[in-house]
Amino acid sequence: MKRTAKPVFFIVALLILALGFTSIFGVYTYYGDRRDTIIRGASDIRFGIDIRGGIDVTFGPEGDVGEVTQAQMDGIQDVISQRLVLNNITDYEIYTDVTNKQVIVRFPWKNDEQDFDPQAAIDELGKTAQLEFRKGTETEEVEEQVENPETGEMETKKVTRPKGELVLTGEDVDSATAMFDNSNNKSEPVVSLKLKASGTEKFSAATEELVASKGAISIWLDNEQLSAPTVNAHITDGQAIISGGFSDFSEATSLANLINSGALPFAIDVKSYGTIEPTMGAKSLDLMVMAGLIAFTLVSLFMIFYYRLPGFVAVISLVGQVAGSLAAVSGYFGFLQSFTLTLPGMAGIILSIGMGVDANIITAERIKEEIRMGKTIDGAIMSGSKESFWAIFDGNITVIIVAIVLMGVFGPPSGFWSTILKPLLFMFPASTTGSVYSFGYTLFVGIIFNFIMGVTASRLMLKSISRFKFLRKPWLLGGKRA
Repeated sequence: MKRTAKPVFFIVALLILALGFTSIFGVYTYYGDRRDTIIRGASDIRFGIDIRGGIDVTFGPEGDVGEVTQAQMDGIQDVISQRLVLNNITDYEIYTDVTNKQVIVRFPWKNDEQDFDPQAAIDELGKTAQLEFRKGTETEEVEEQVENPETGEMETKKVTRPKGELVLTGEDVDSATAMFDNSNNKSEPVVSLKLKASGTEKFSAATEELVASKGAISIWLDNEQLSAPTVNAHITDGQAIISGGFSDFSEATSLANLINSGALPFAIDVKSYGTIEPTMGAKSLDLMVMAGLIAFTLVSLFMIFYYRLPGFVAVISLVGQVAGSLAAVSGYFGFLQSFTLTLPGMAGIILSIGMGVDANIITAERIKEEIRMGKTIDGAIMSGSKESFWAIFDGNITVIIVAIVLMGVFGPPSGFWSTILKPLLFMFPASTTGSVYSFGYTLFVGIIFNFIMGVTASRLMLKSISRFKFLRKPWLLGGKRA
């Protein structure tokens, strides 16, 4: 049996402690009153409406525009929803009131908000949507001056923009309508696109050029690609059909709404705004954090006194699991964006800690049984770790499945899990509920870090620390004292 080197324990433990410290306190640099974030910490987490409250904003057409259709109001709603998700705001409520020509939005304050200025929060959602049709799908990175949300100062940032030649803008589009195409003896969802006179000639020239090479005309909203249909015919009458890329009618409807939002015949204006008090209160967050710390302390003491050496190692791995969960929420990792944390999200972290404790207990009990059957320390650790793995795996994978379904059903319709599960969740209407999504997300990442810390890291540390002579005592692993 290949033994794990003694220094491995200290290397893994130090890495876990470093992750724990930086994920909670972050890493920042200071230049006078300016603070630059190197690594995001717990203070950078954006909390939900239930914890910090937020803003209630009513959007509507600017000026007196006469009649406004349901499709136009749905377009406003869809583009605002898209911008909220792009800003990693997953805890929001949005309603459409066609009678009064209003879209009502509620979303939480930014994490660093001190003045609680509603107008500054509204500005975060940006201006009226910009719709563009371009040749091809190529993009390029350009530098532009943007405002740093933390310092309020202008800084240079690389932004990805479409590179292809501009064909149409929102001003050239009359309307987009989702419908079923029953031609060719089949029924499939499509988007019917109707252009104004200003766009008909330009679109005709572009499709004539691209039809021979089967090129694509990509559709962009606020520099986010919505679709890239292939040109199959030379279109001269300003009437086009976008087909072939929709798994269901809701997808076609969403694209039509987004196109309409960028082709609105009016500007969007803020009609009124106000603030929302926390539904649970910031005190509830303090109480939940305190409850979590007390529970963690009691669990740690139990693990150390009852399971001894495996319990001590388990506590270190639990610190890594908690730190990893917070890091996955705050945006600590570059490949995981930050998102809104609600009280149910905190509950998801605590529940995943319970799963982590369970994983370590199963392994410790198996090792204890092997010791009592007379196996050597190395043999007991190896056999106990191997025998307990599948019991831990089965219990955790079922929780992961539940978490994925929660994120798919209650997450943003354009989100990763909603897209993946769309063939299975077609019977569910779009329902973005940030509190439920937050619970599913924290539960998911908590279980992933349970595999990393509670299964992999803890076993490496235990195999390593058990190499030290003064710790090679059976009673430290659950056997009887000599």
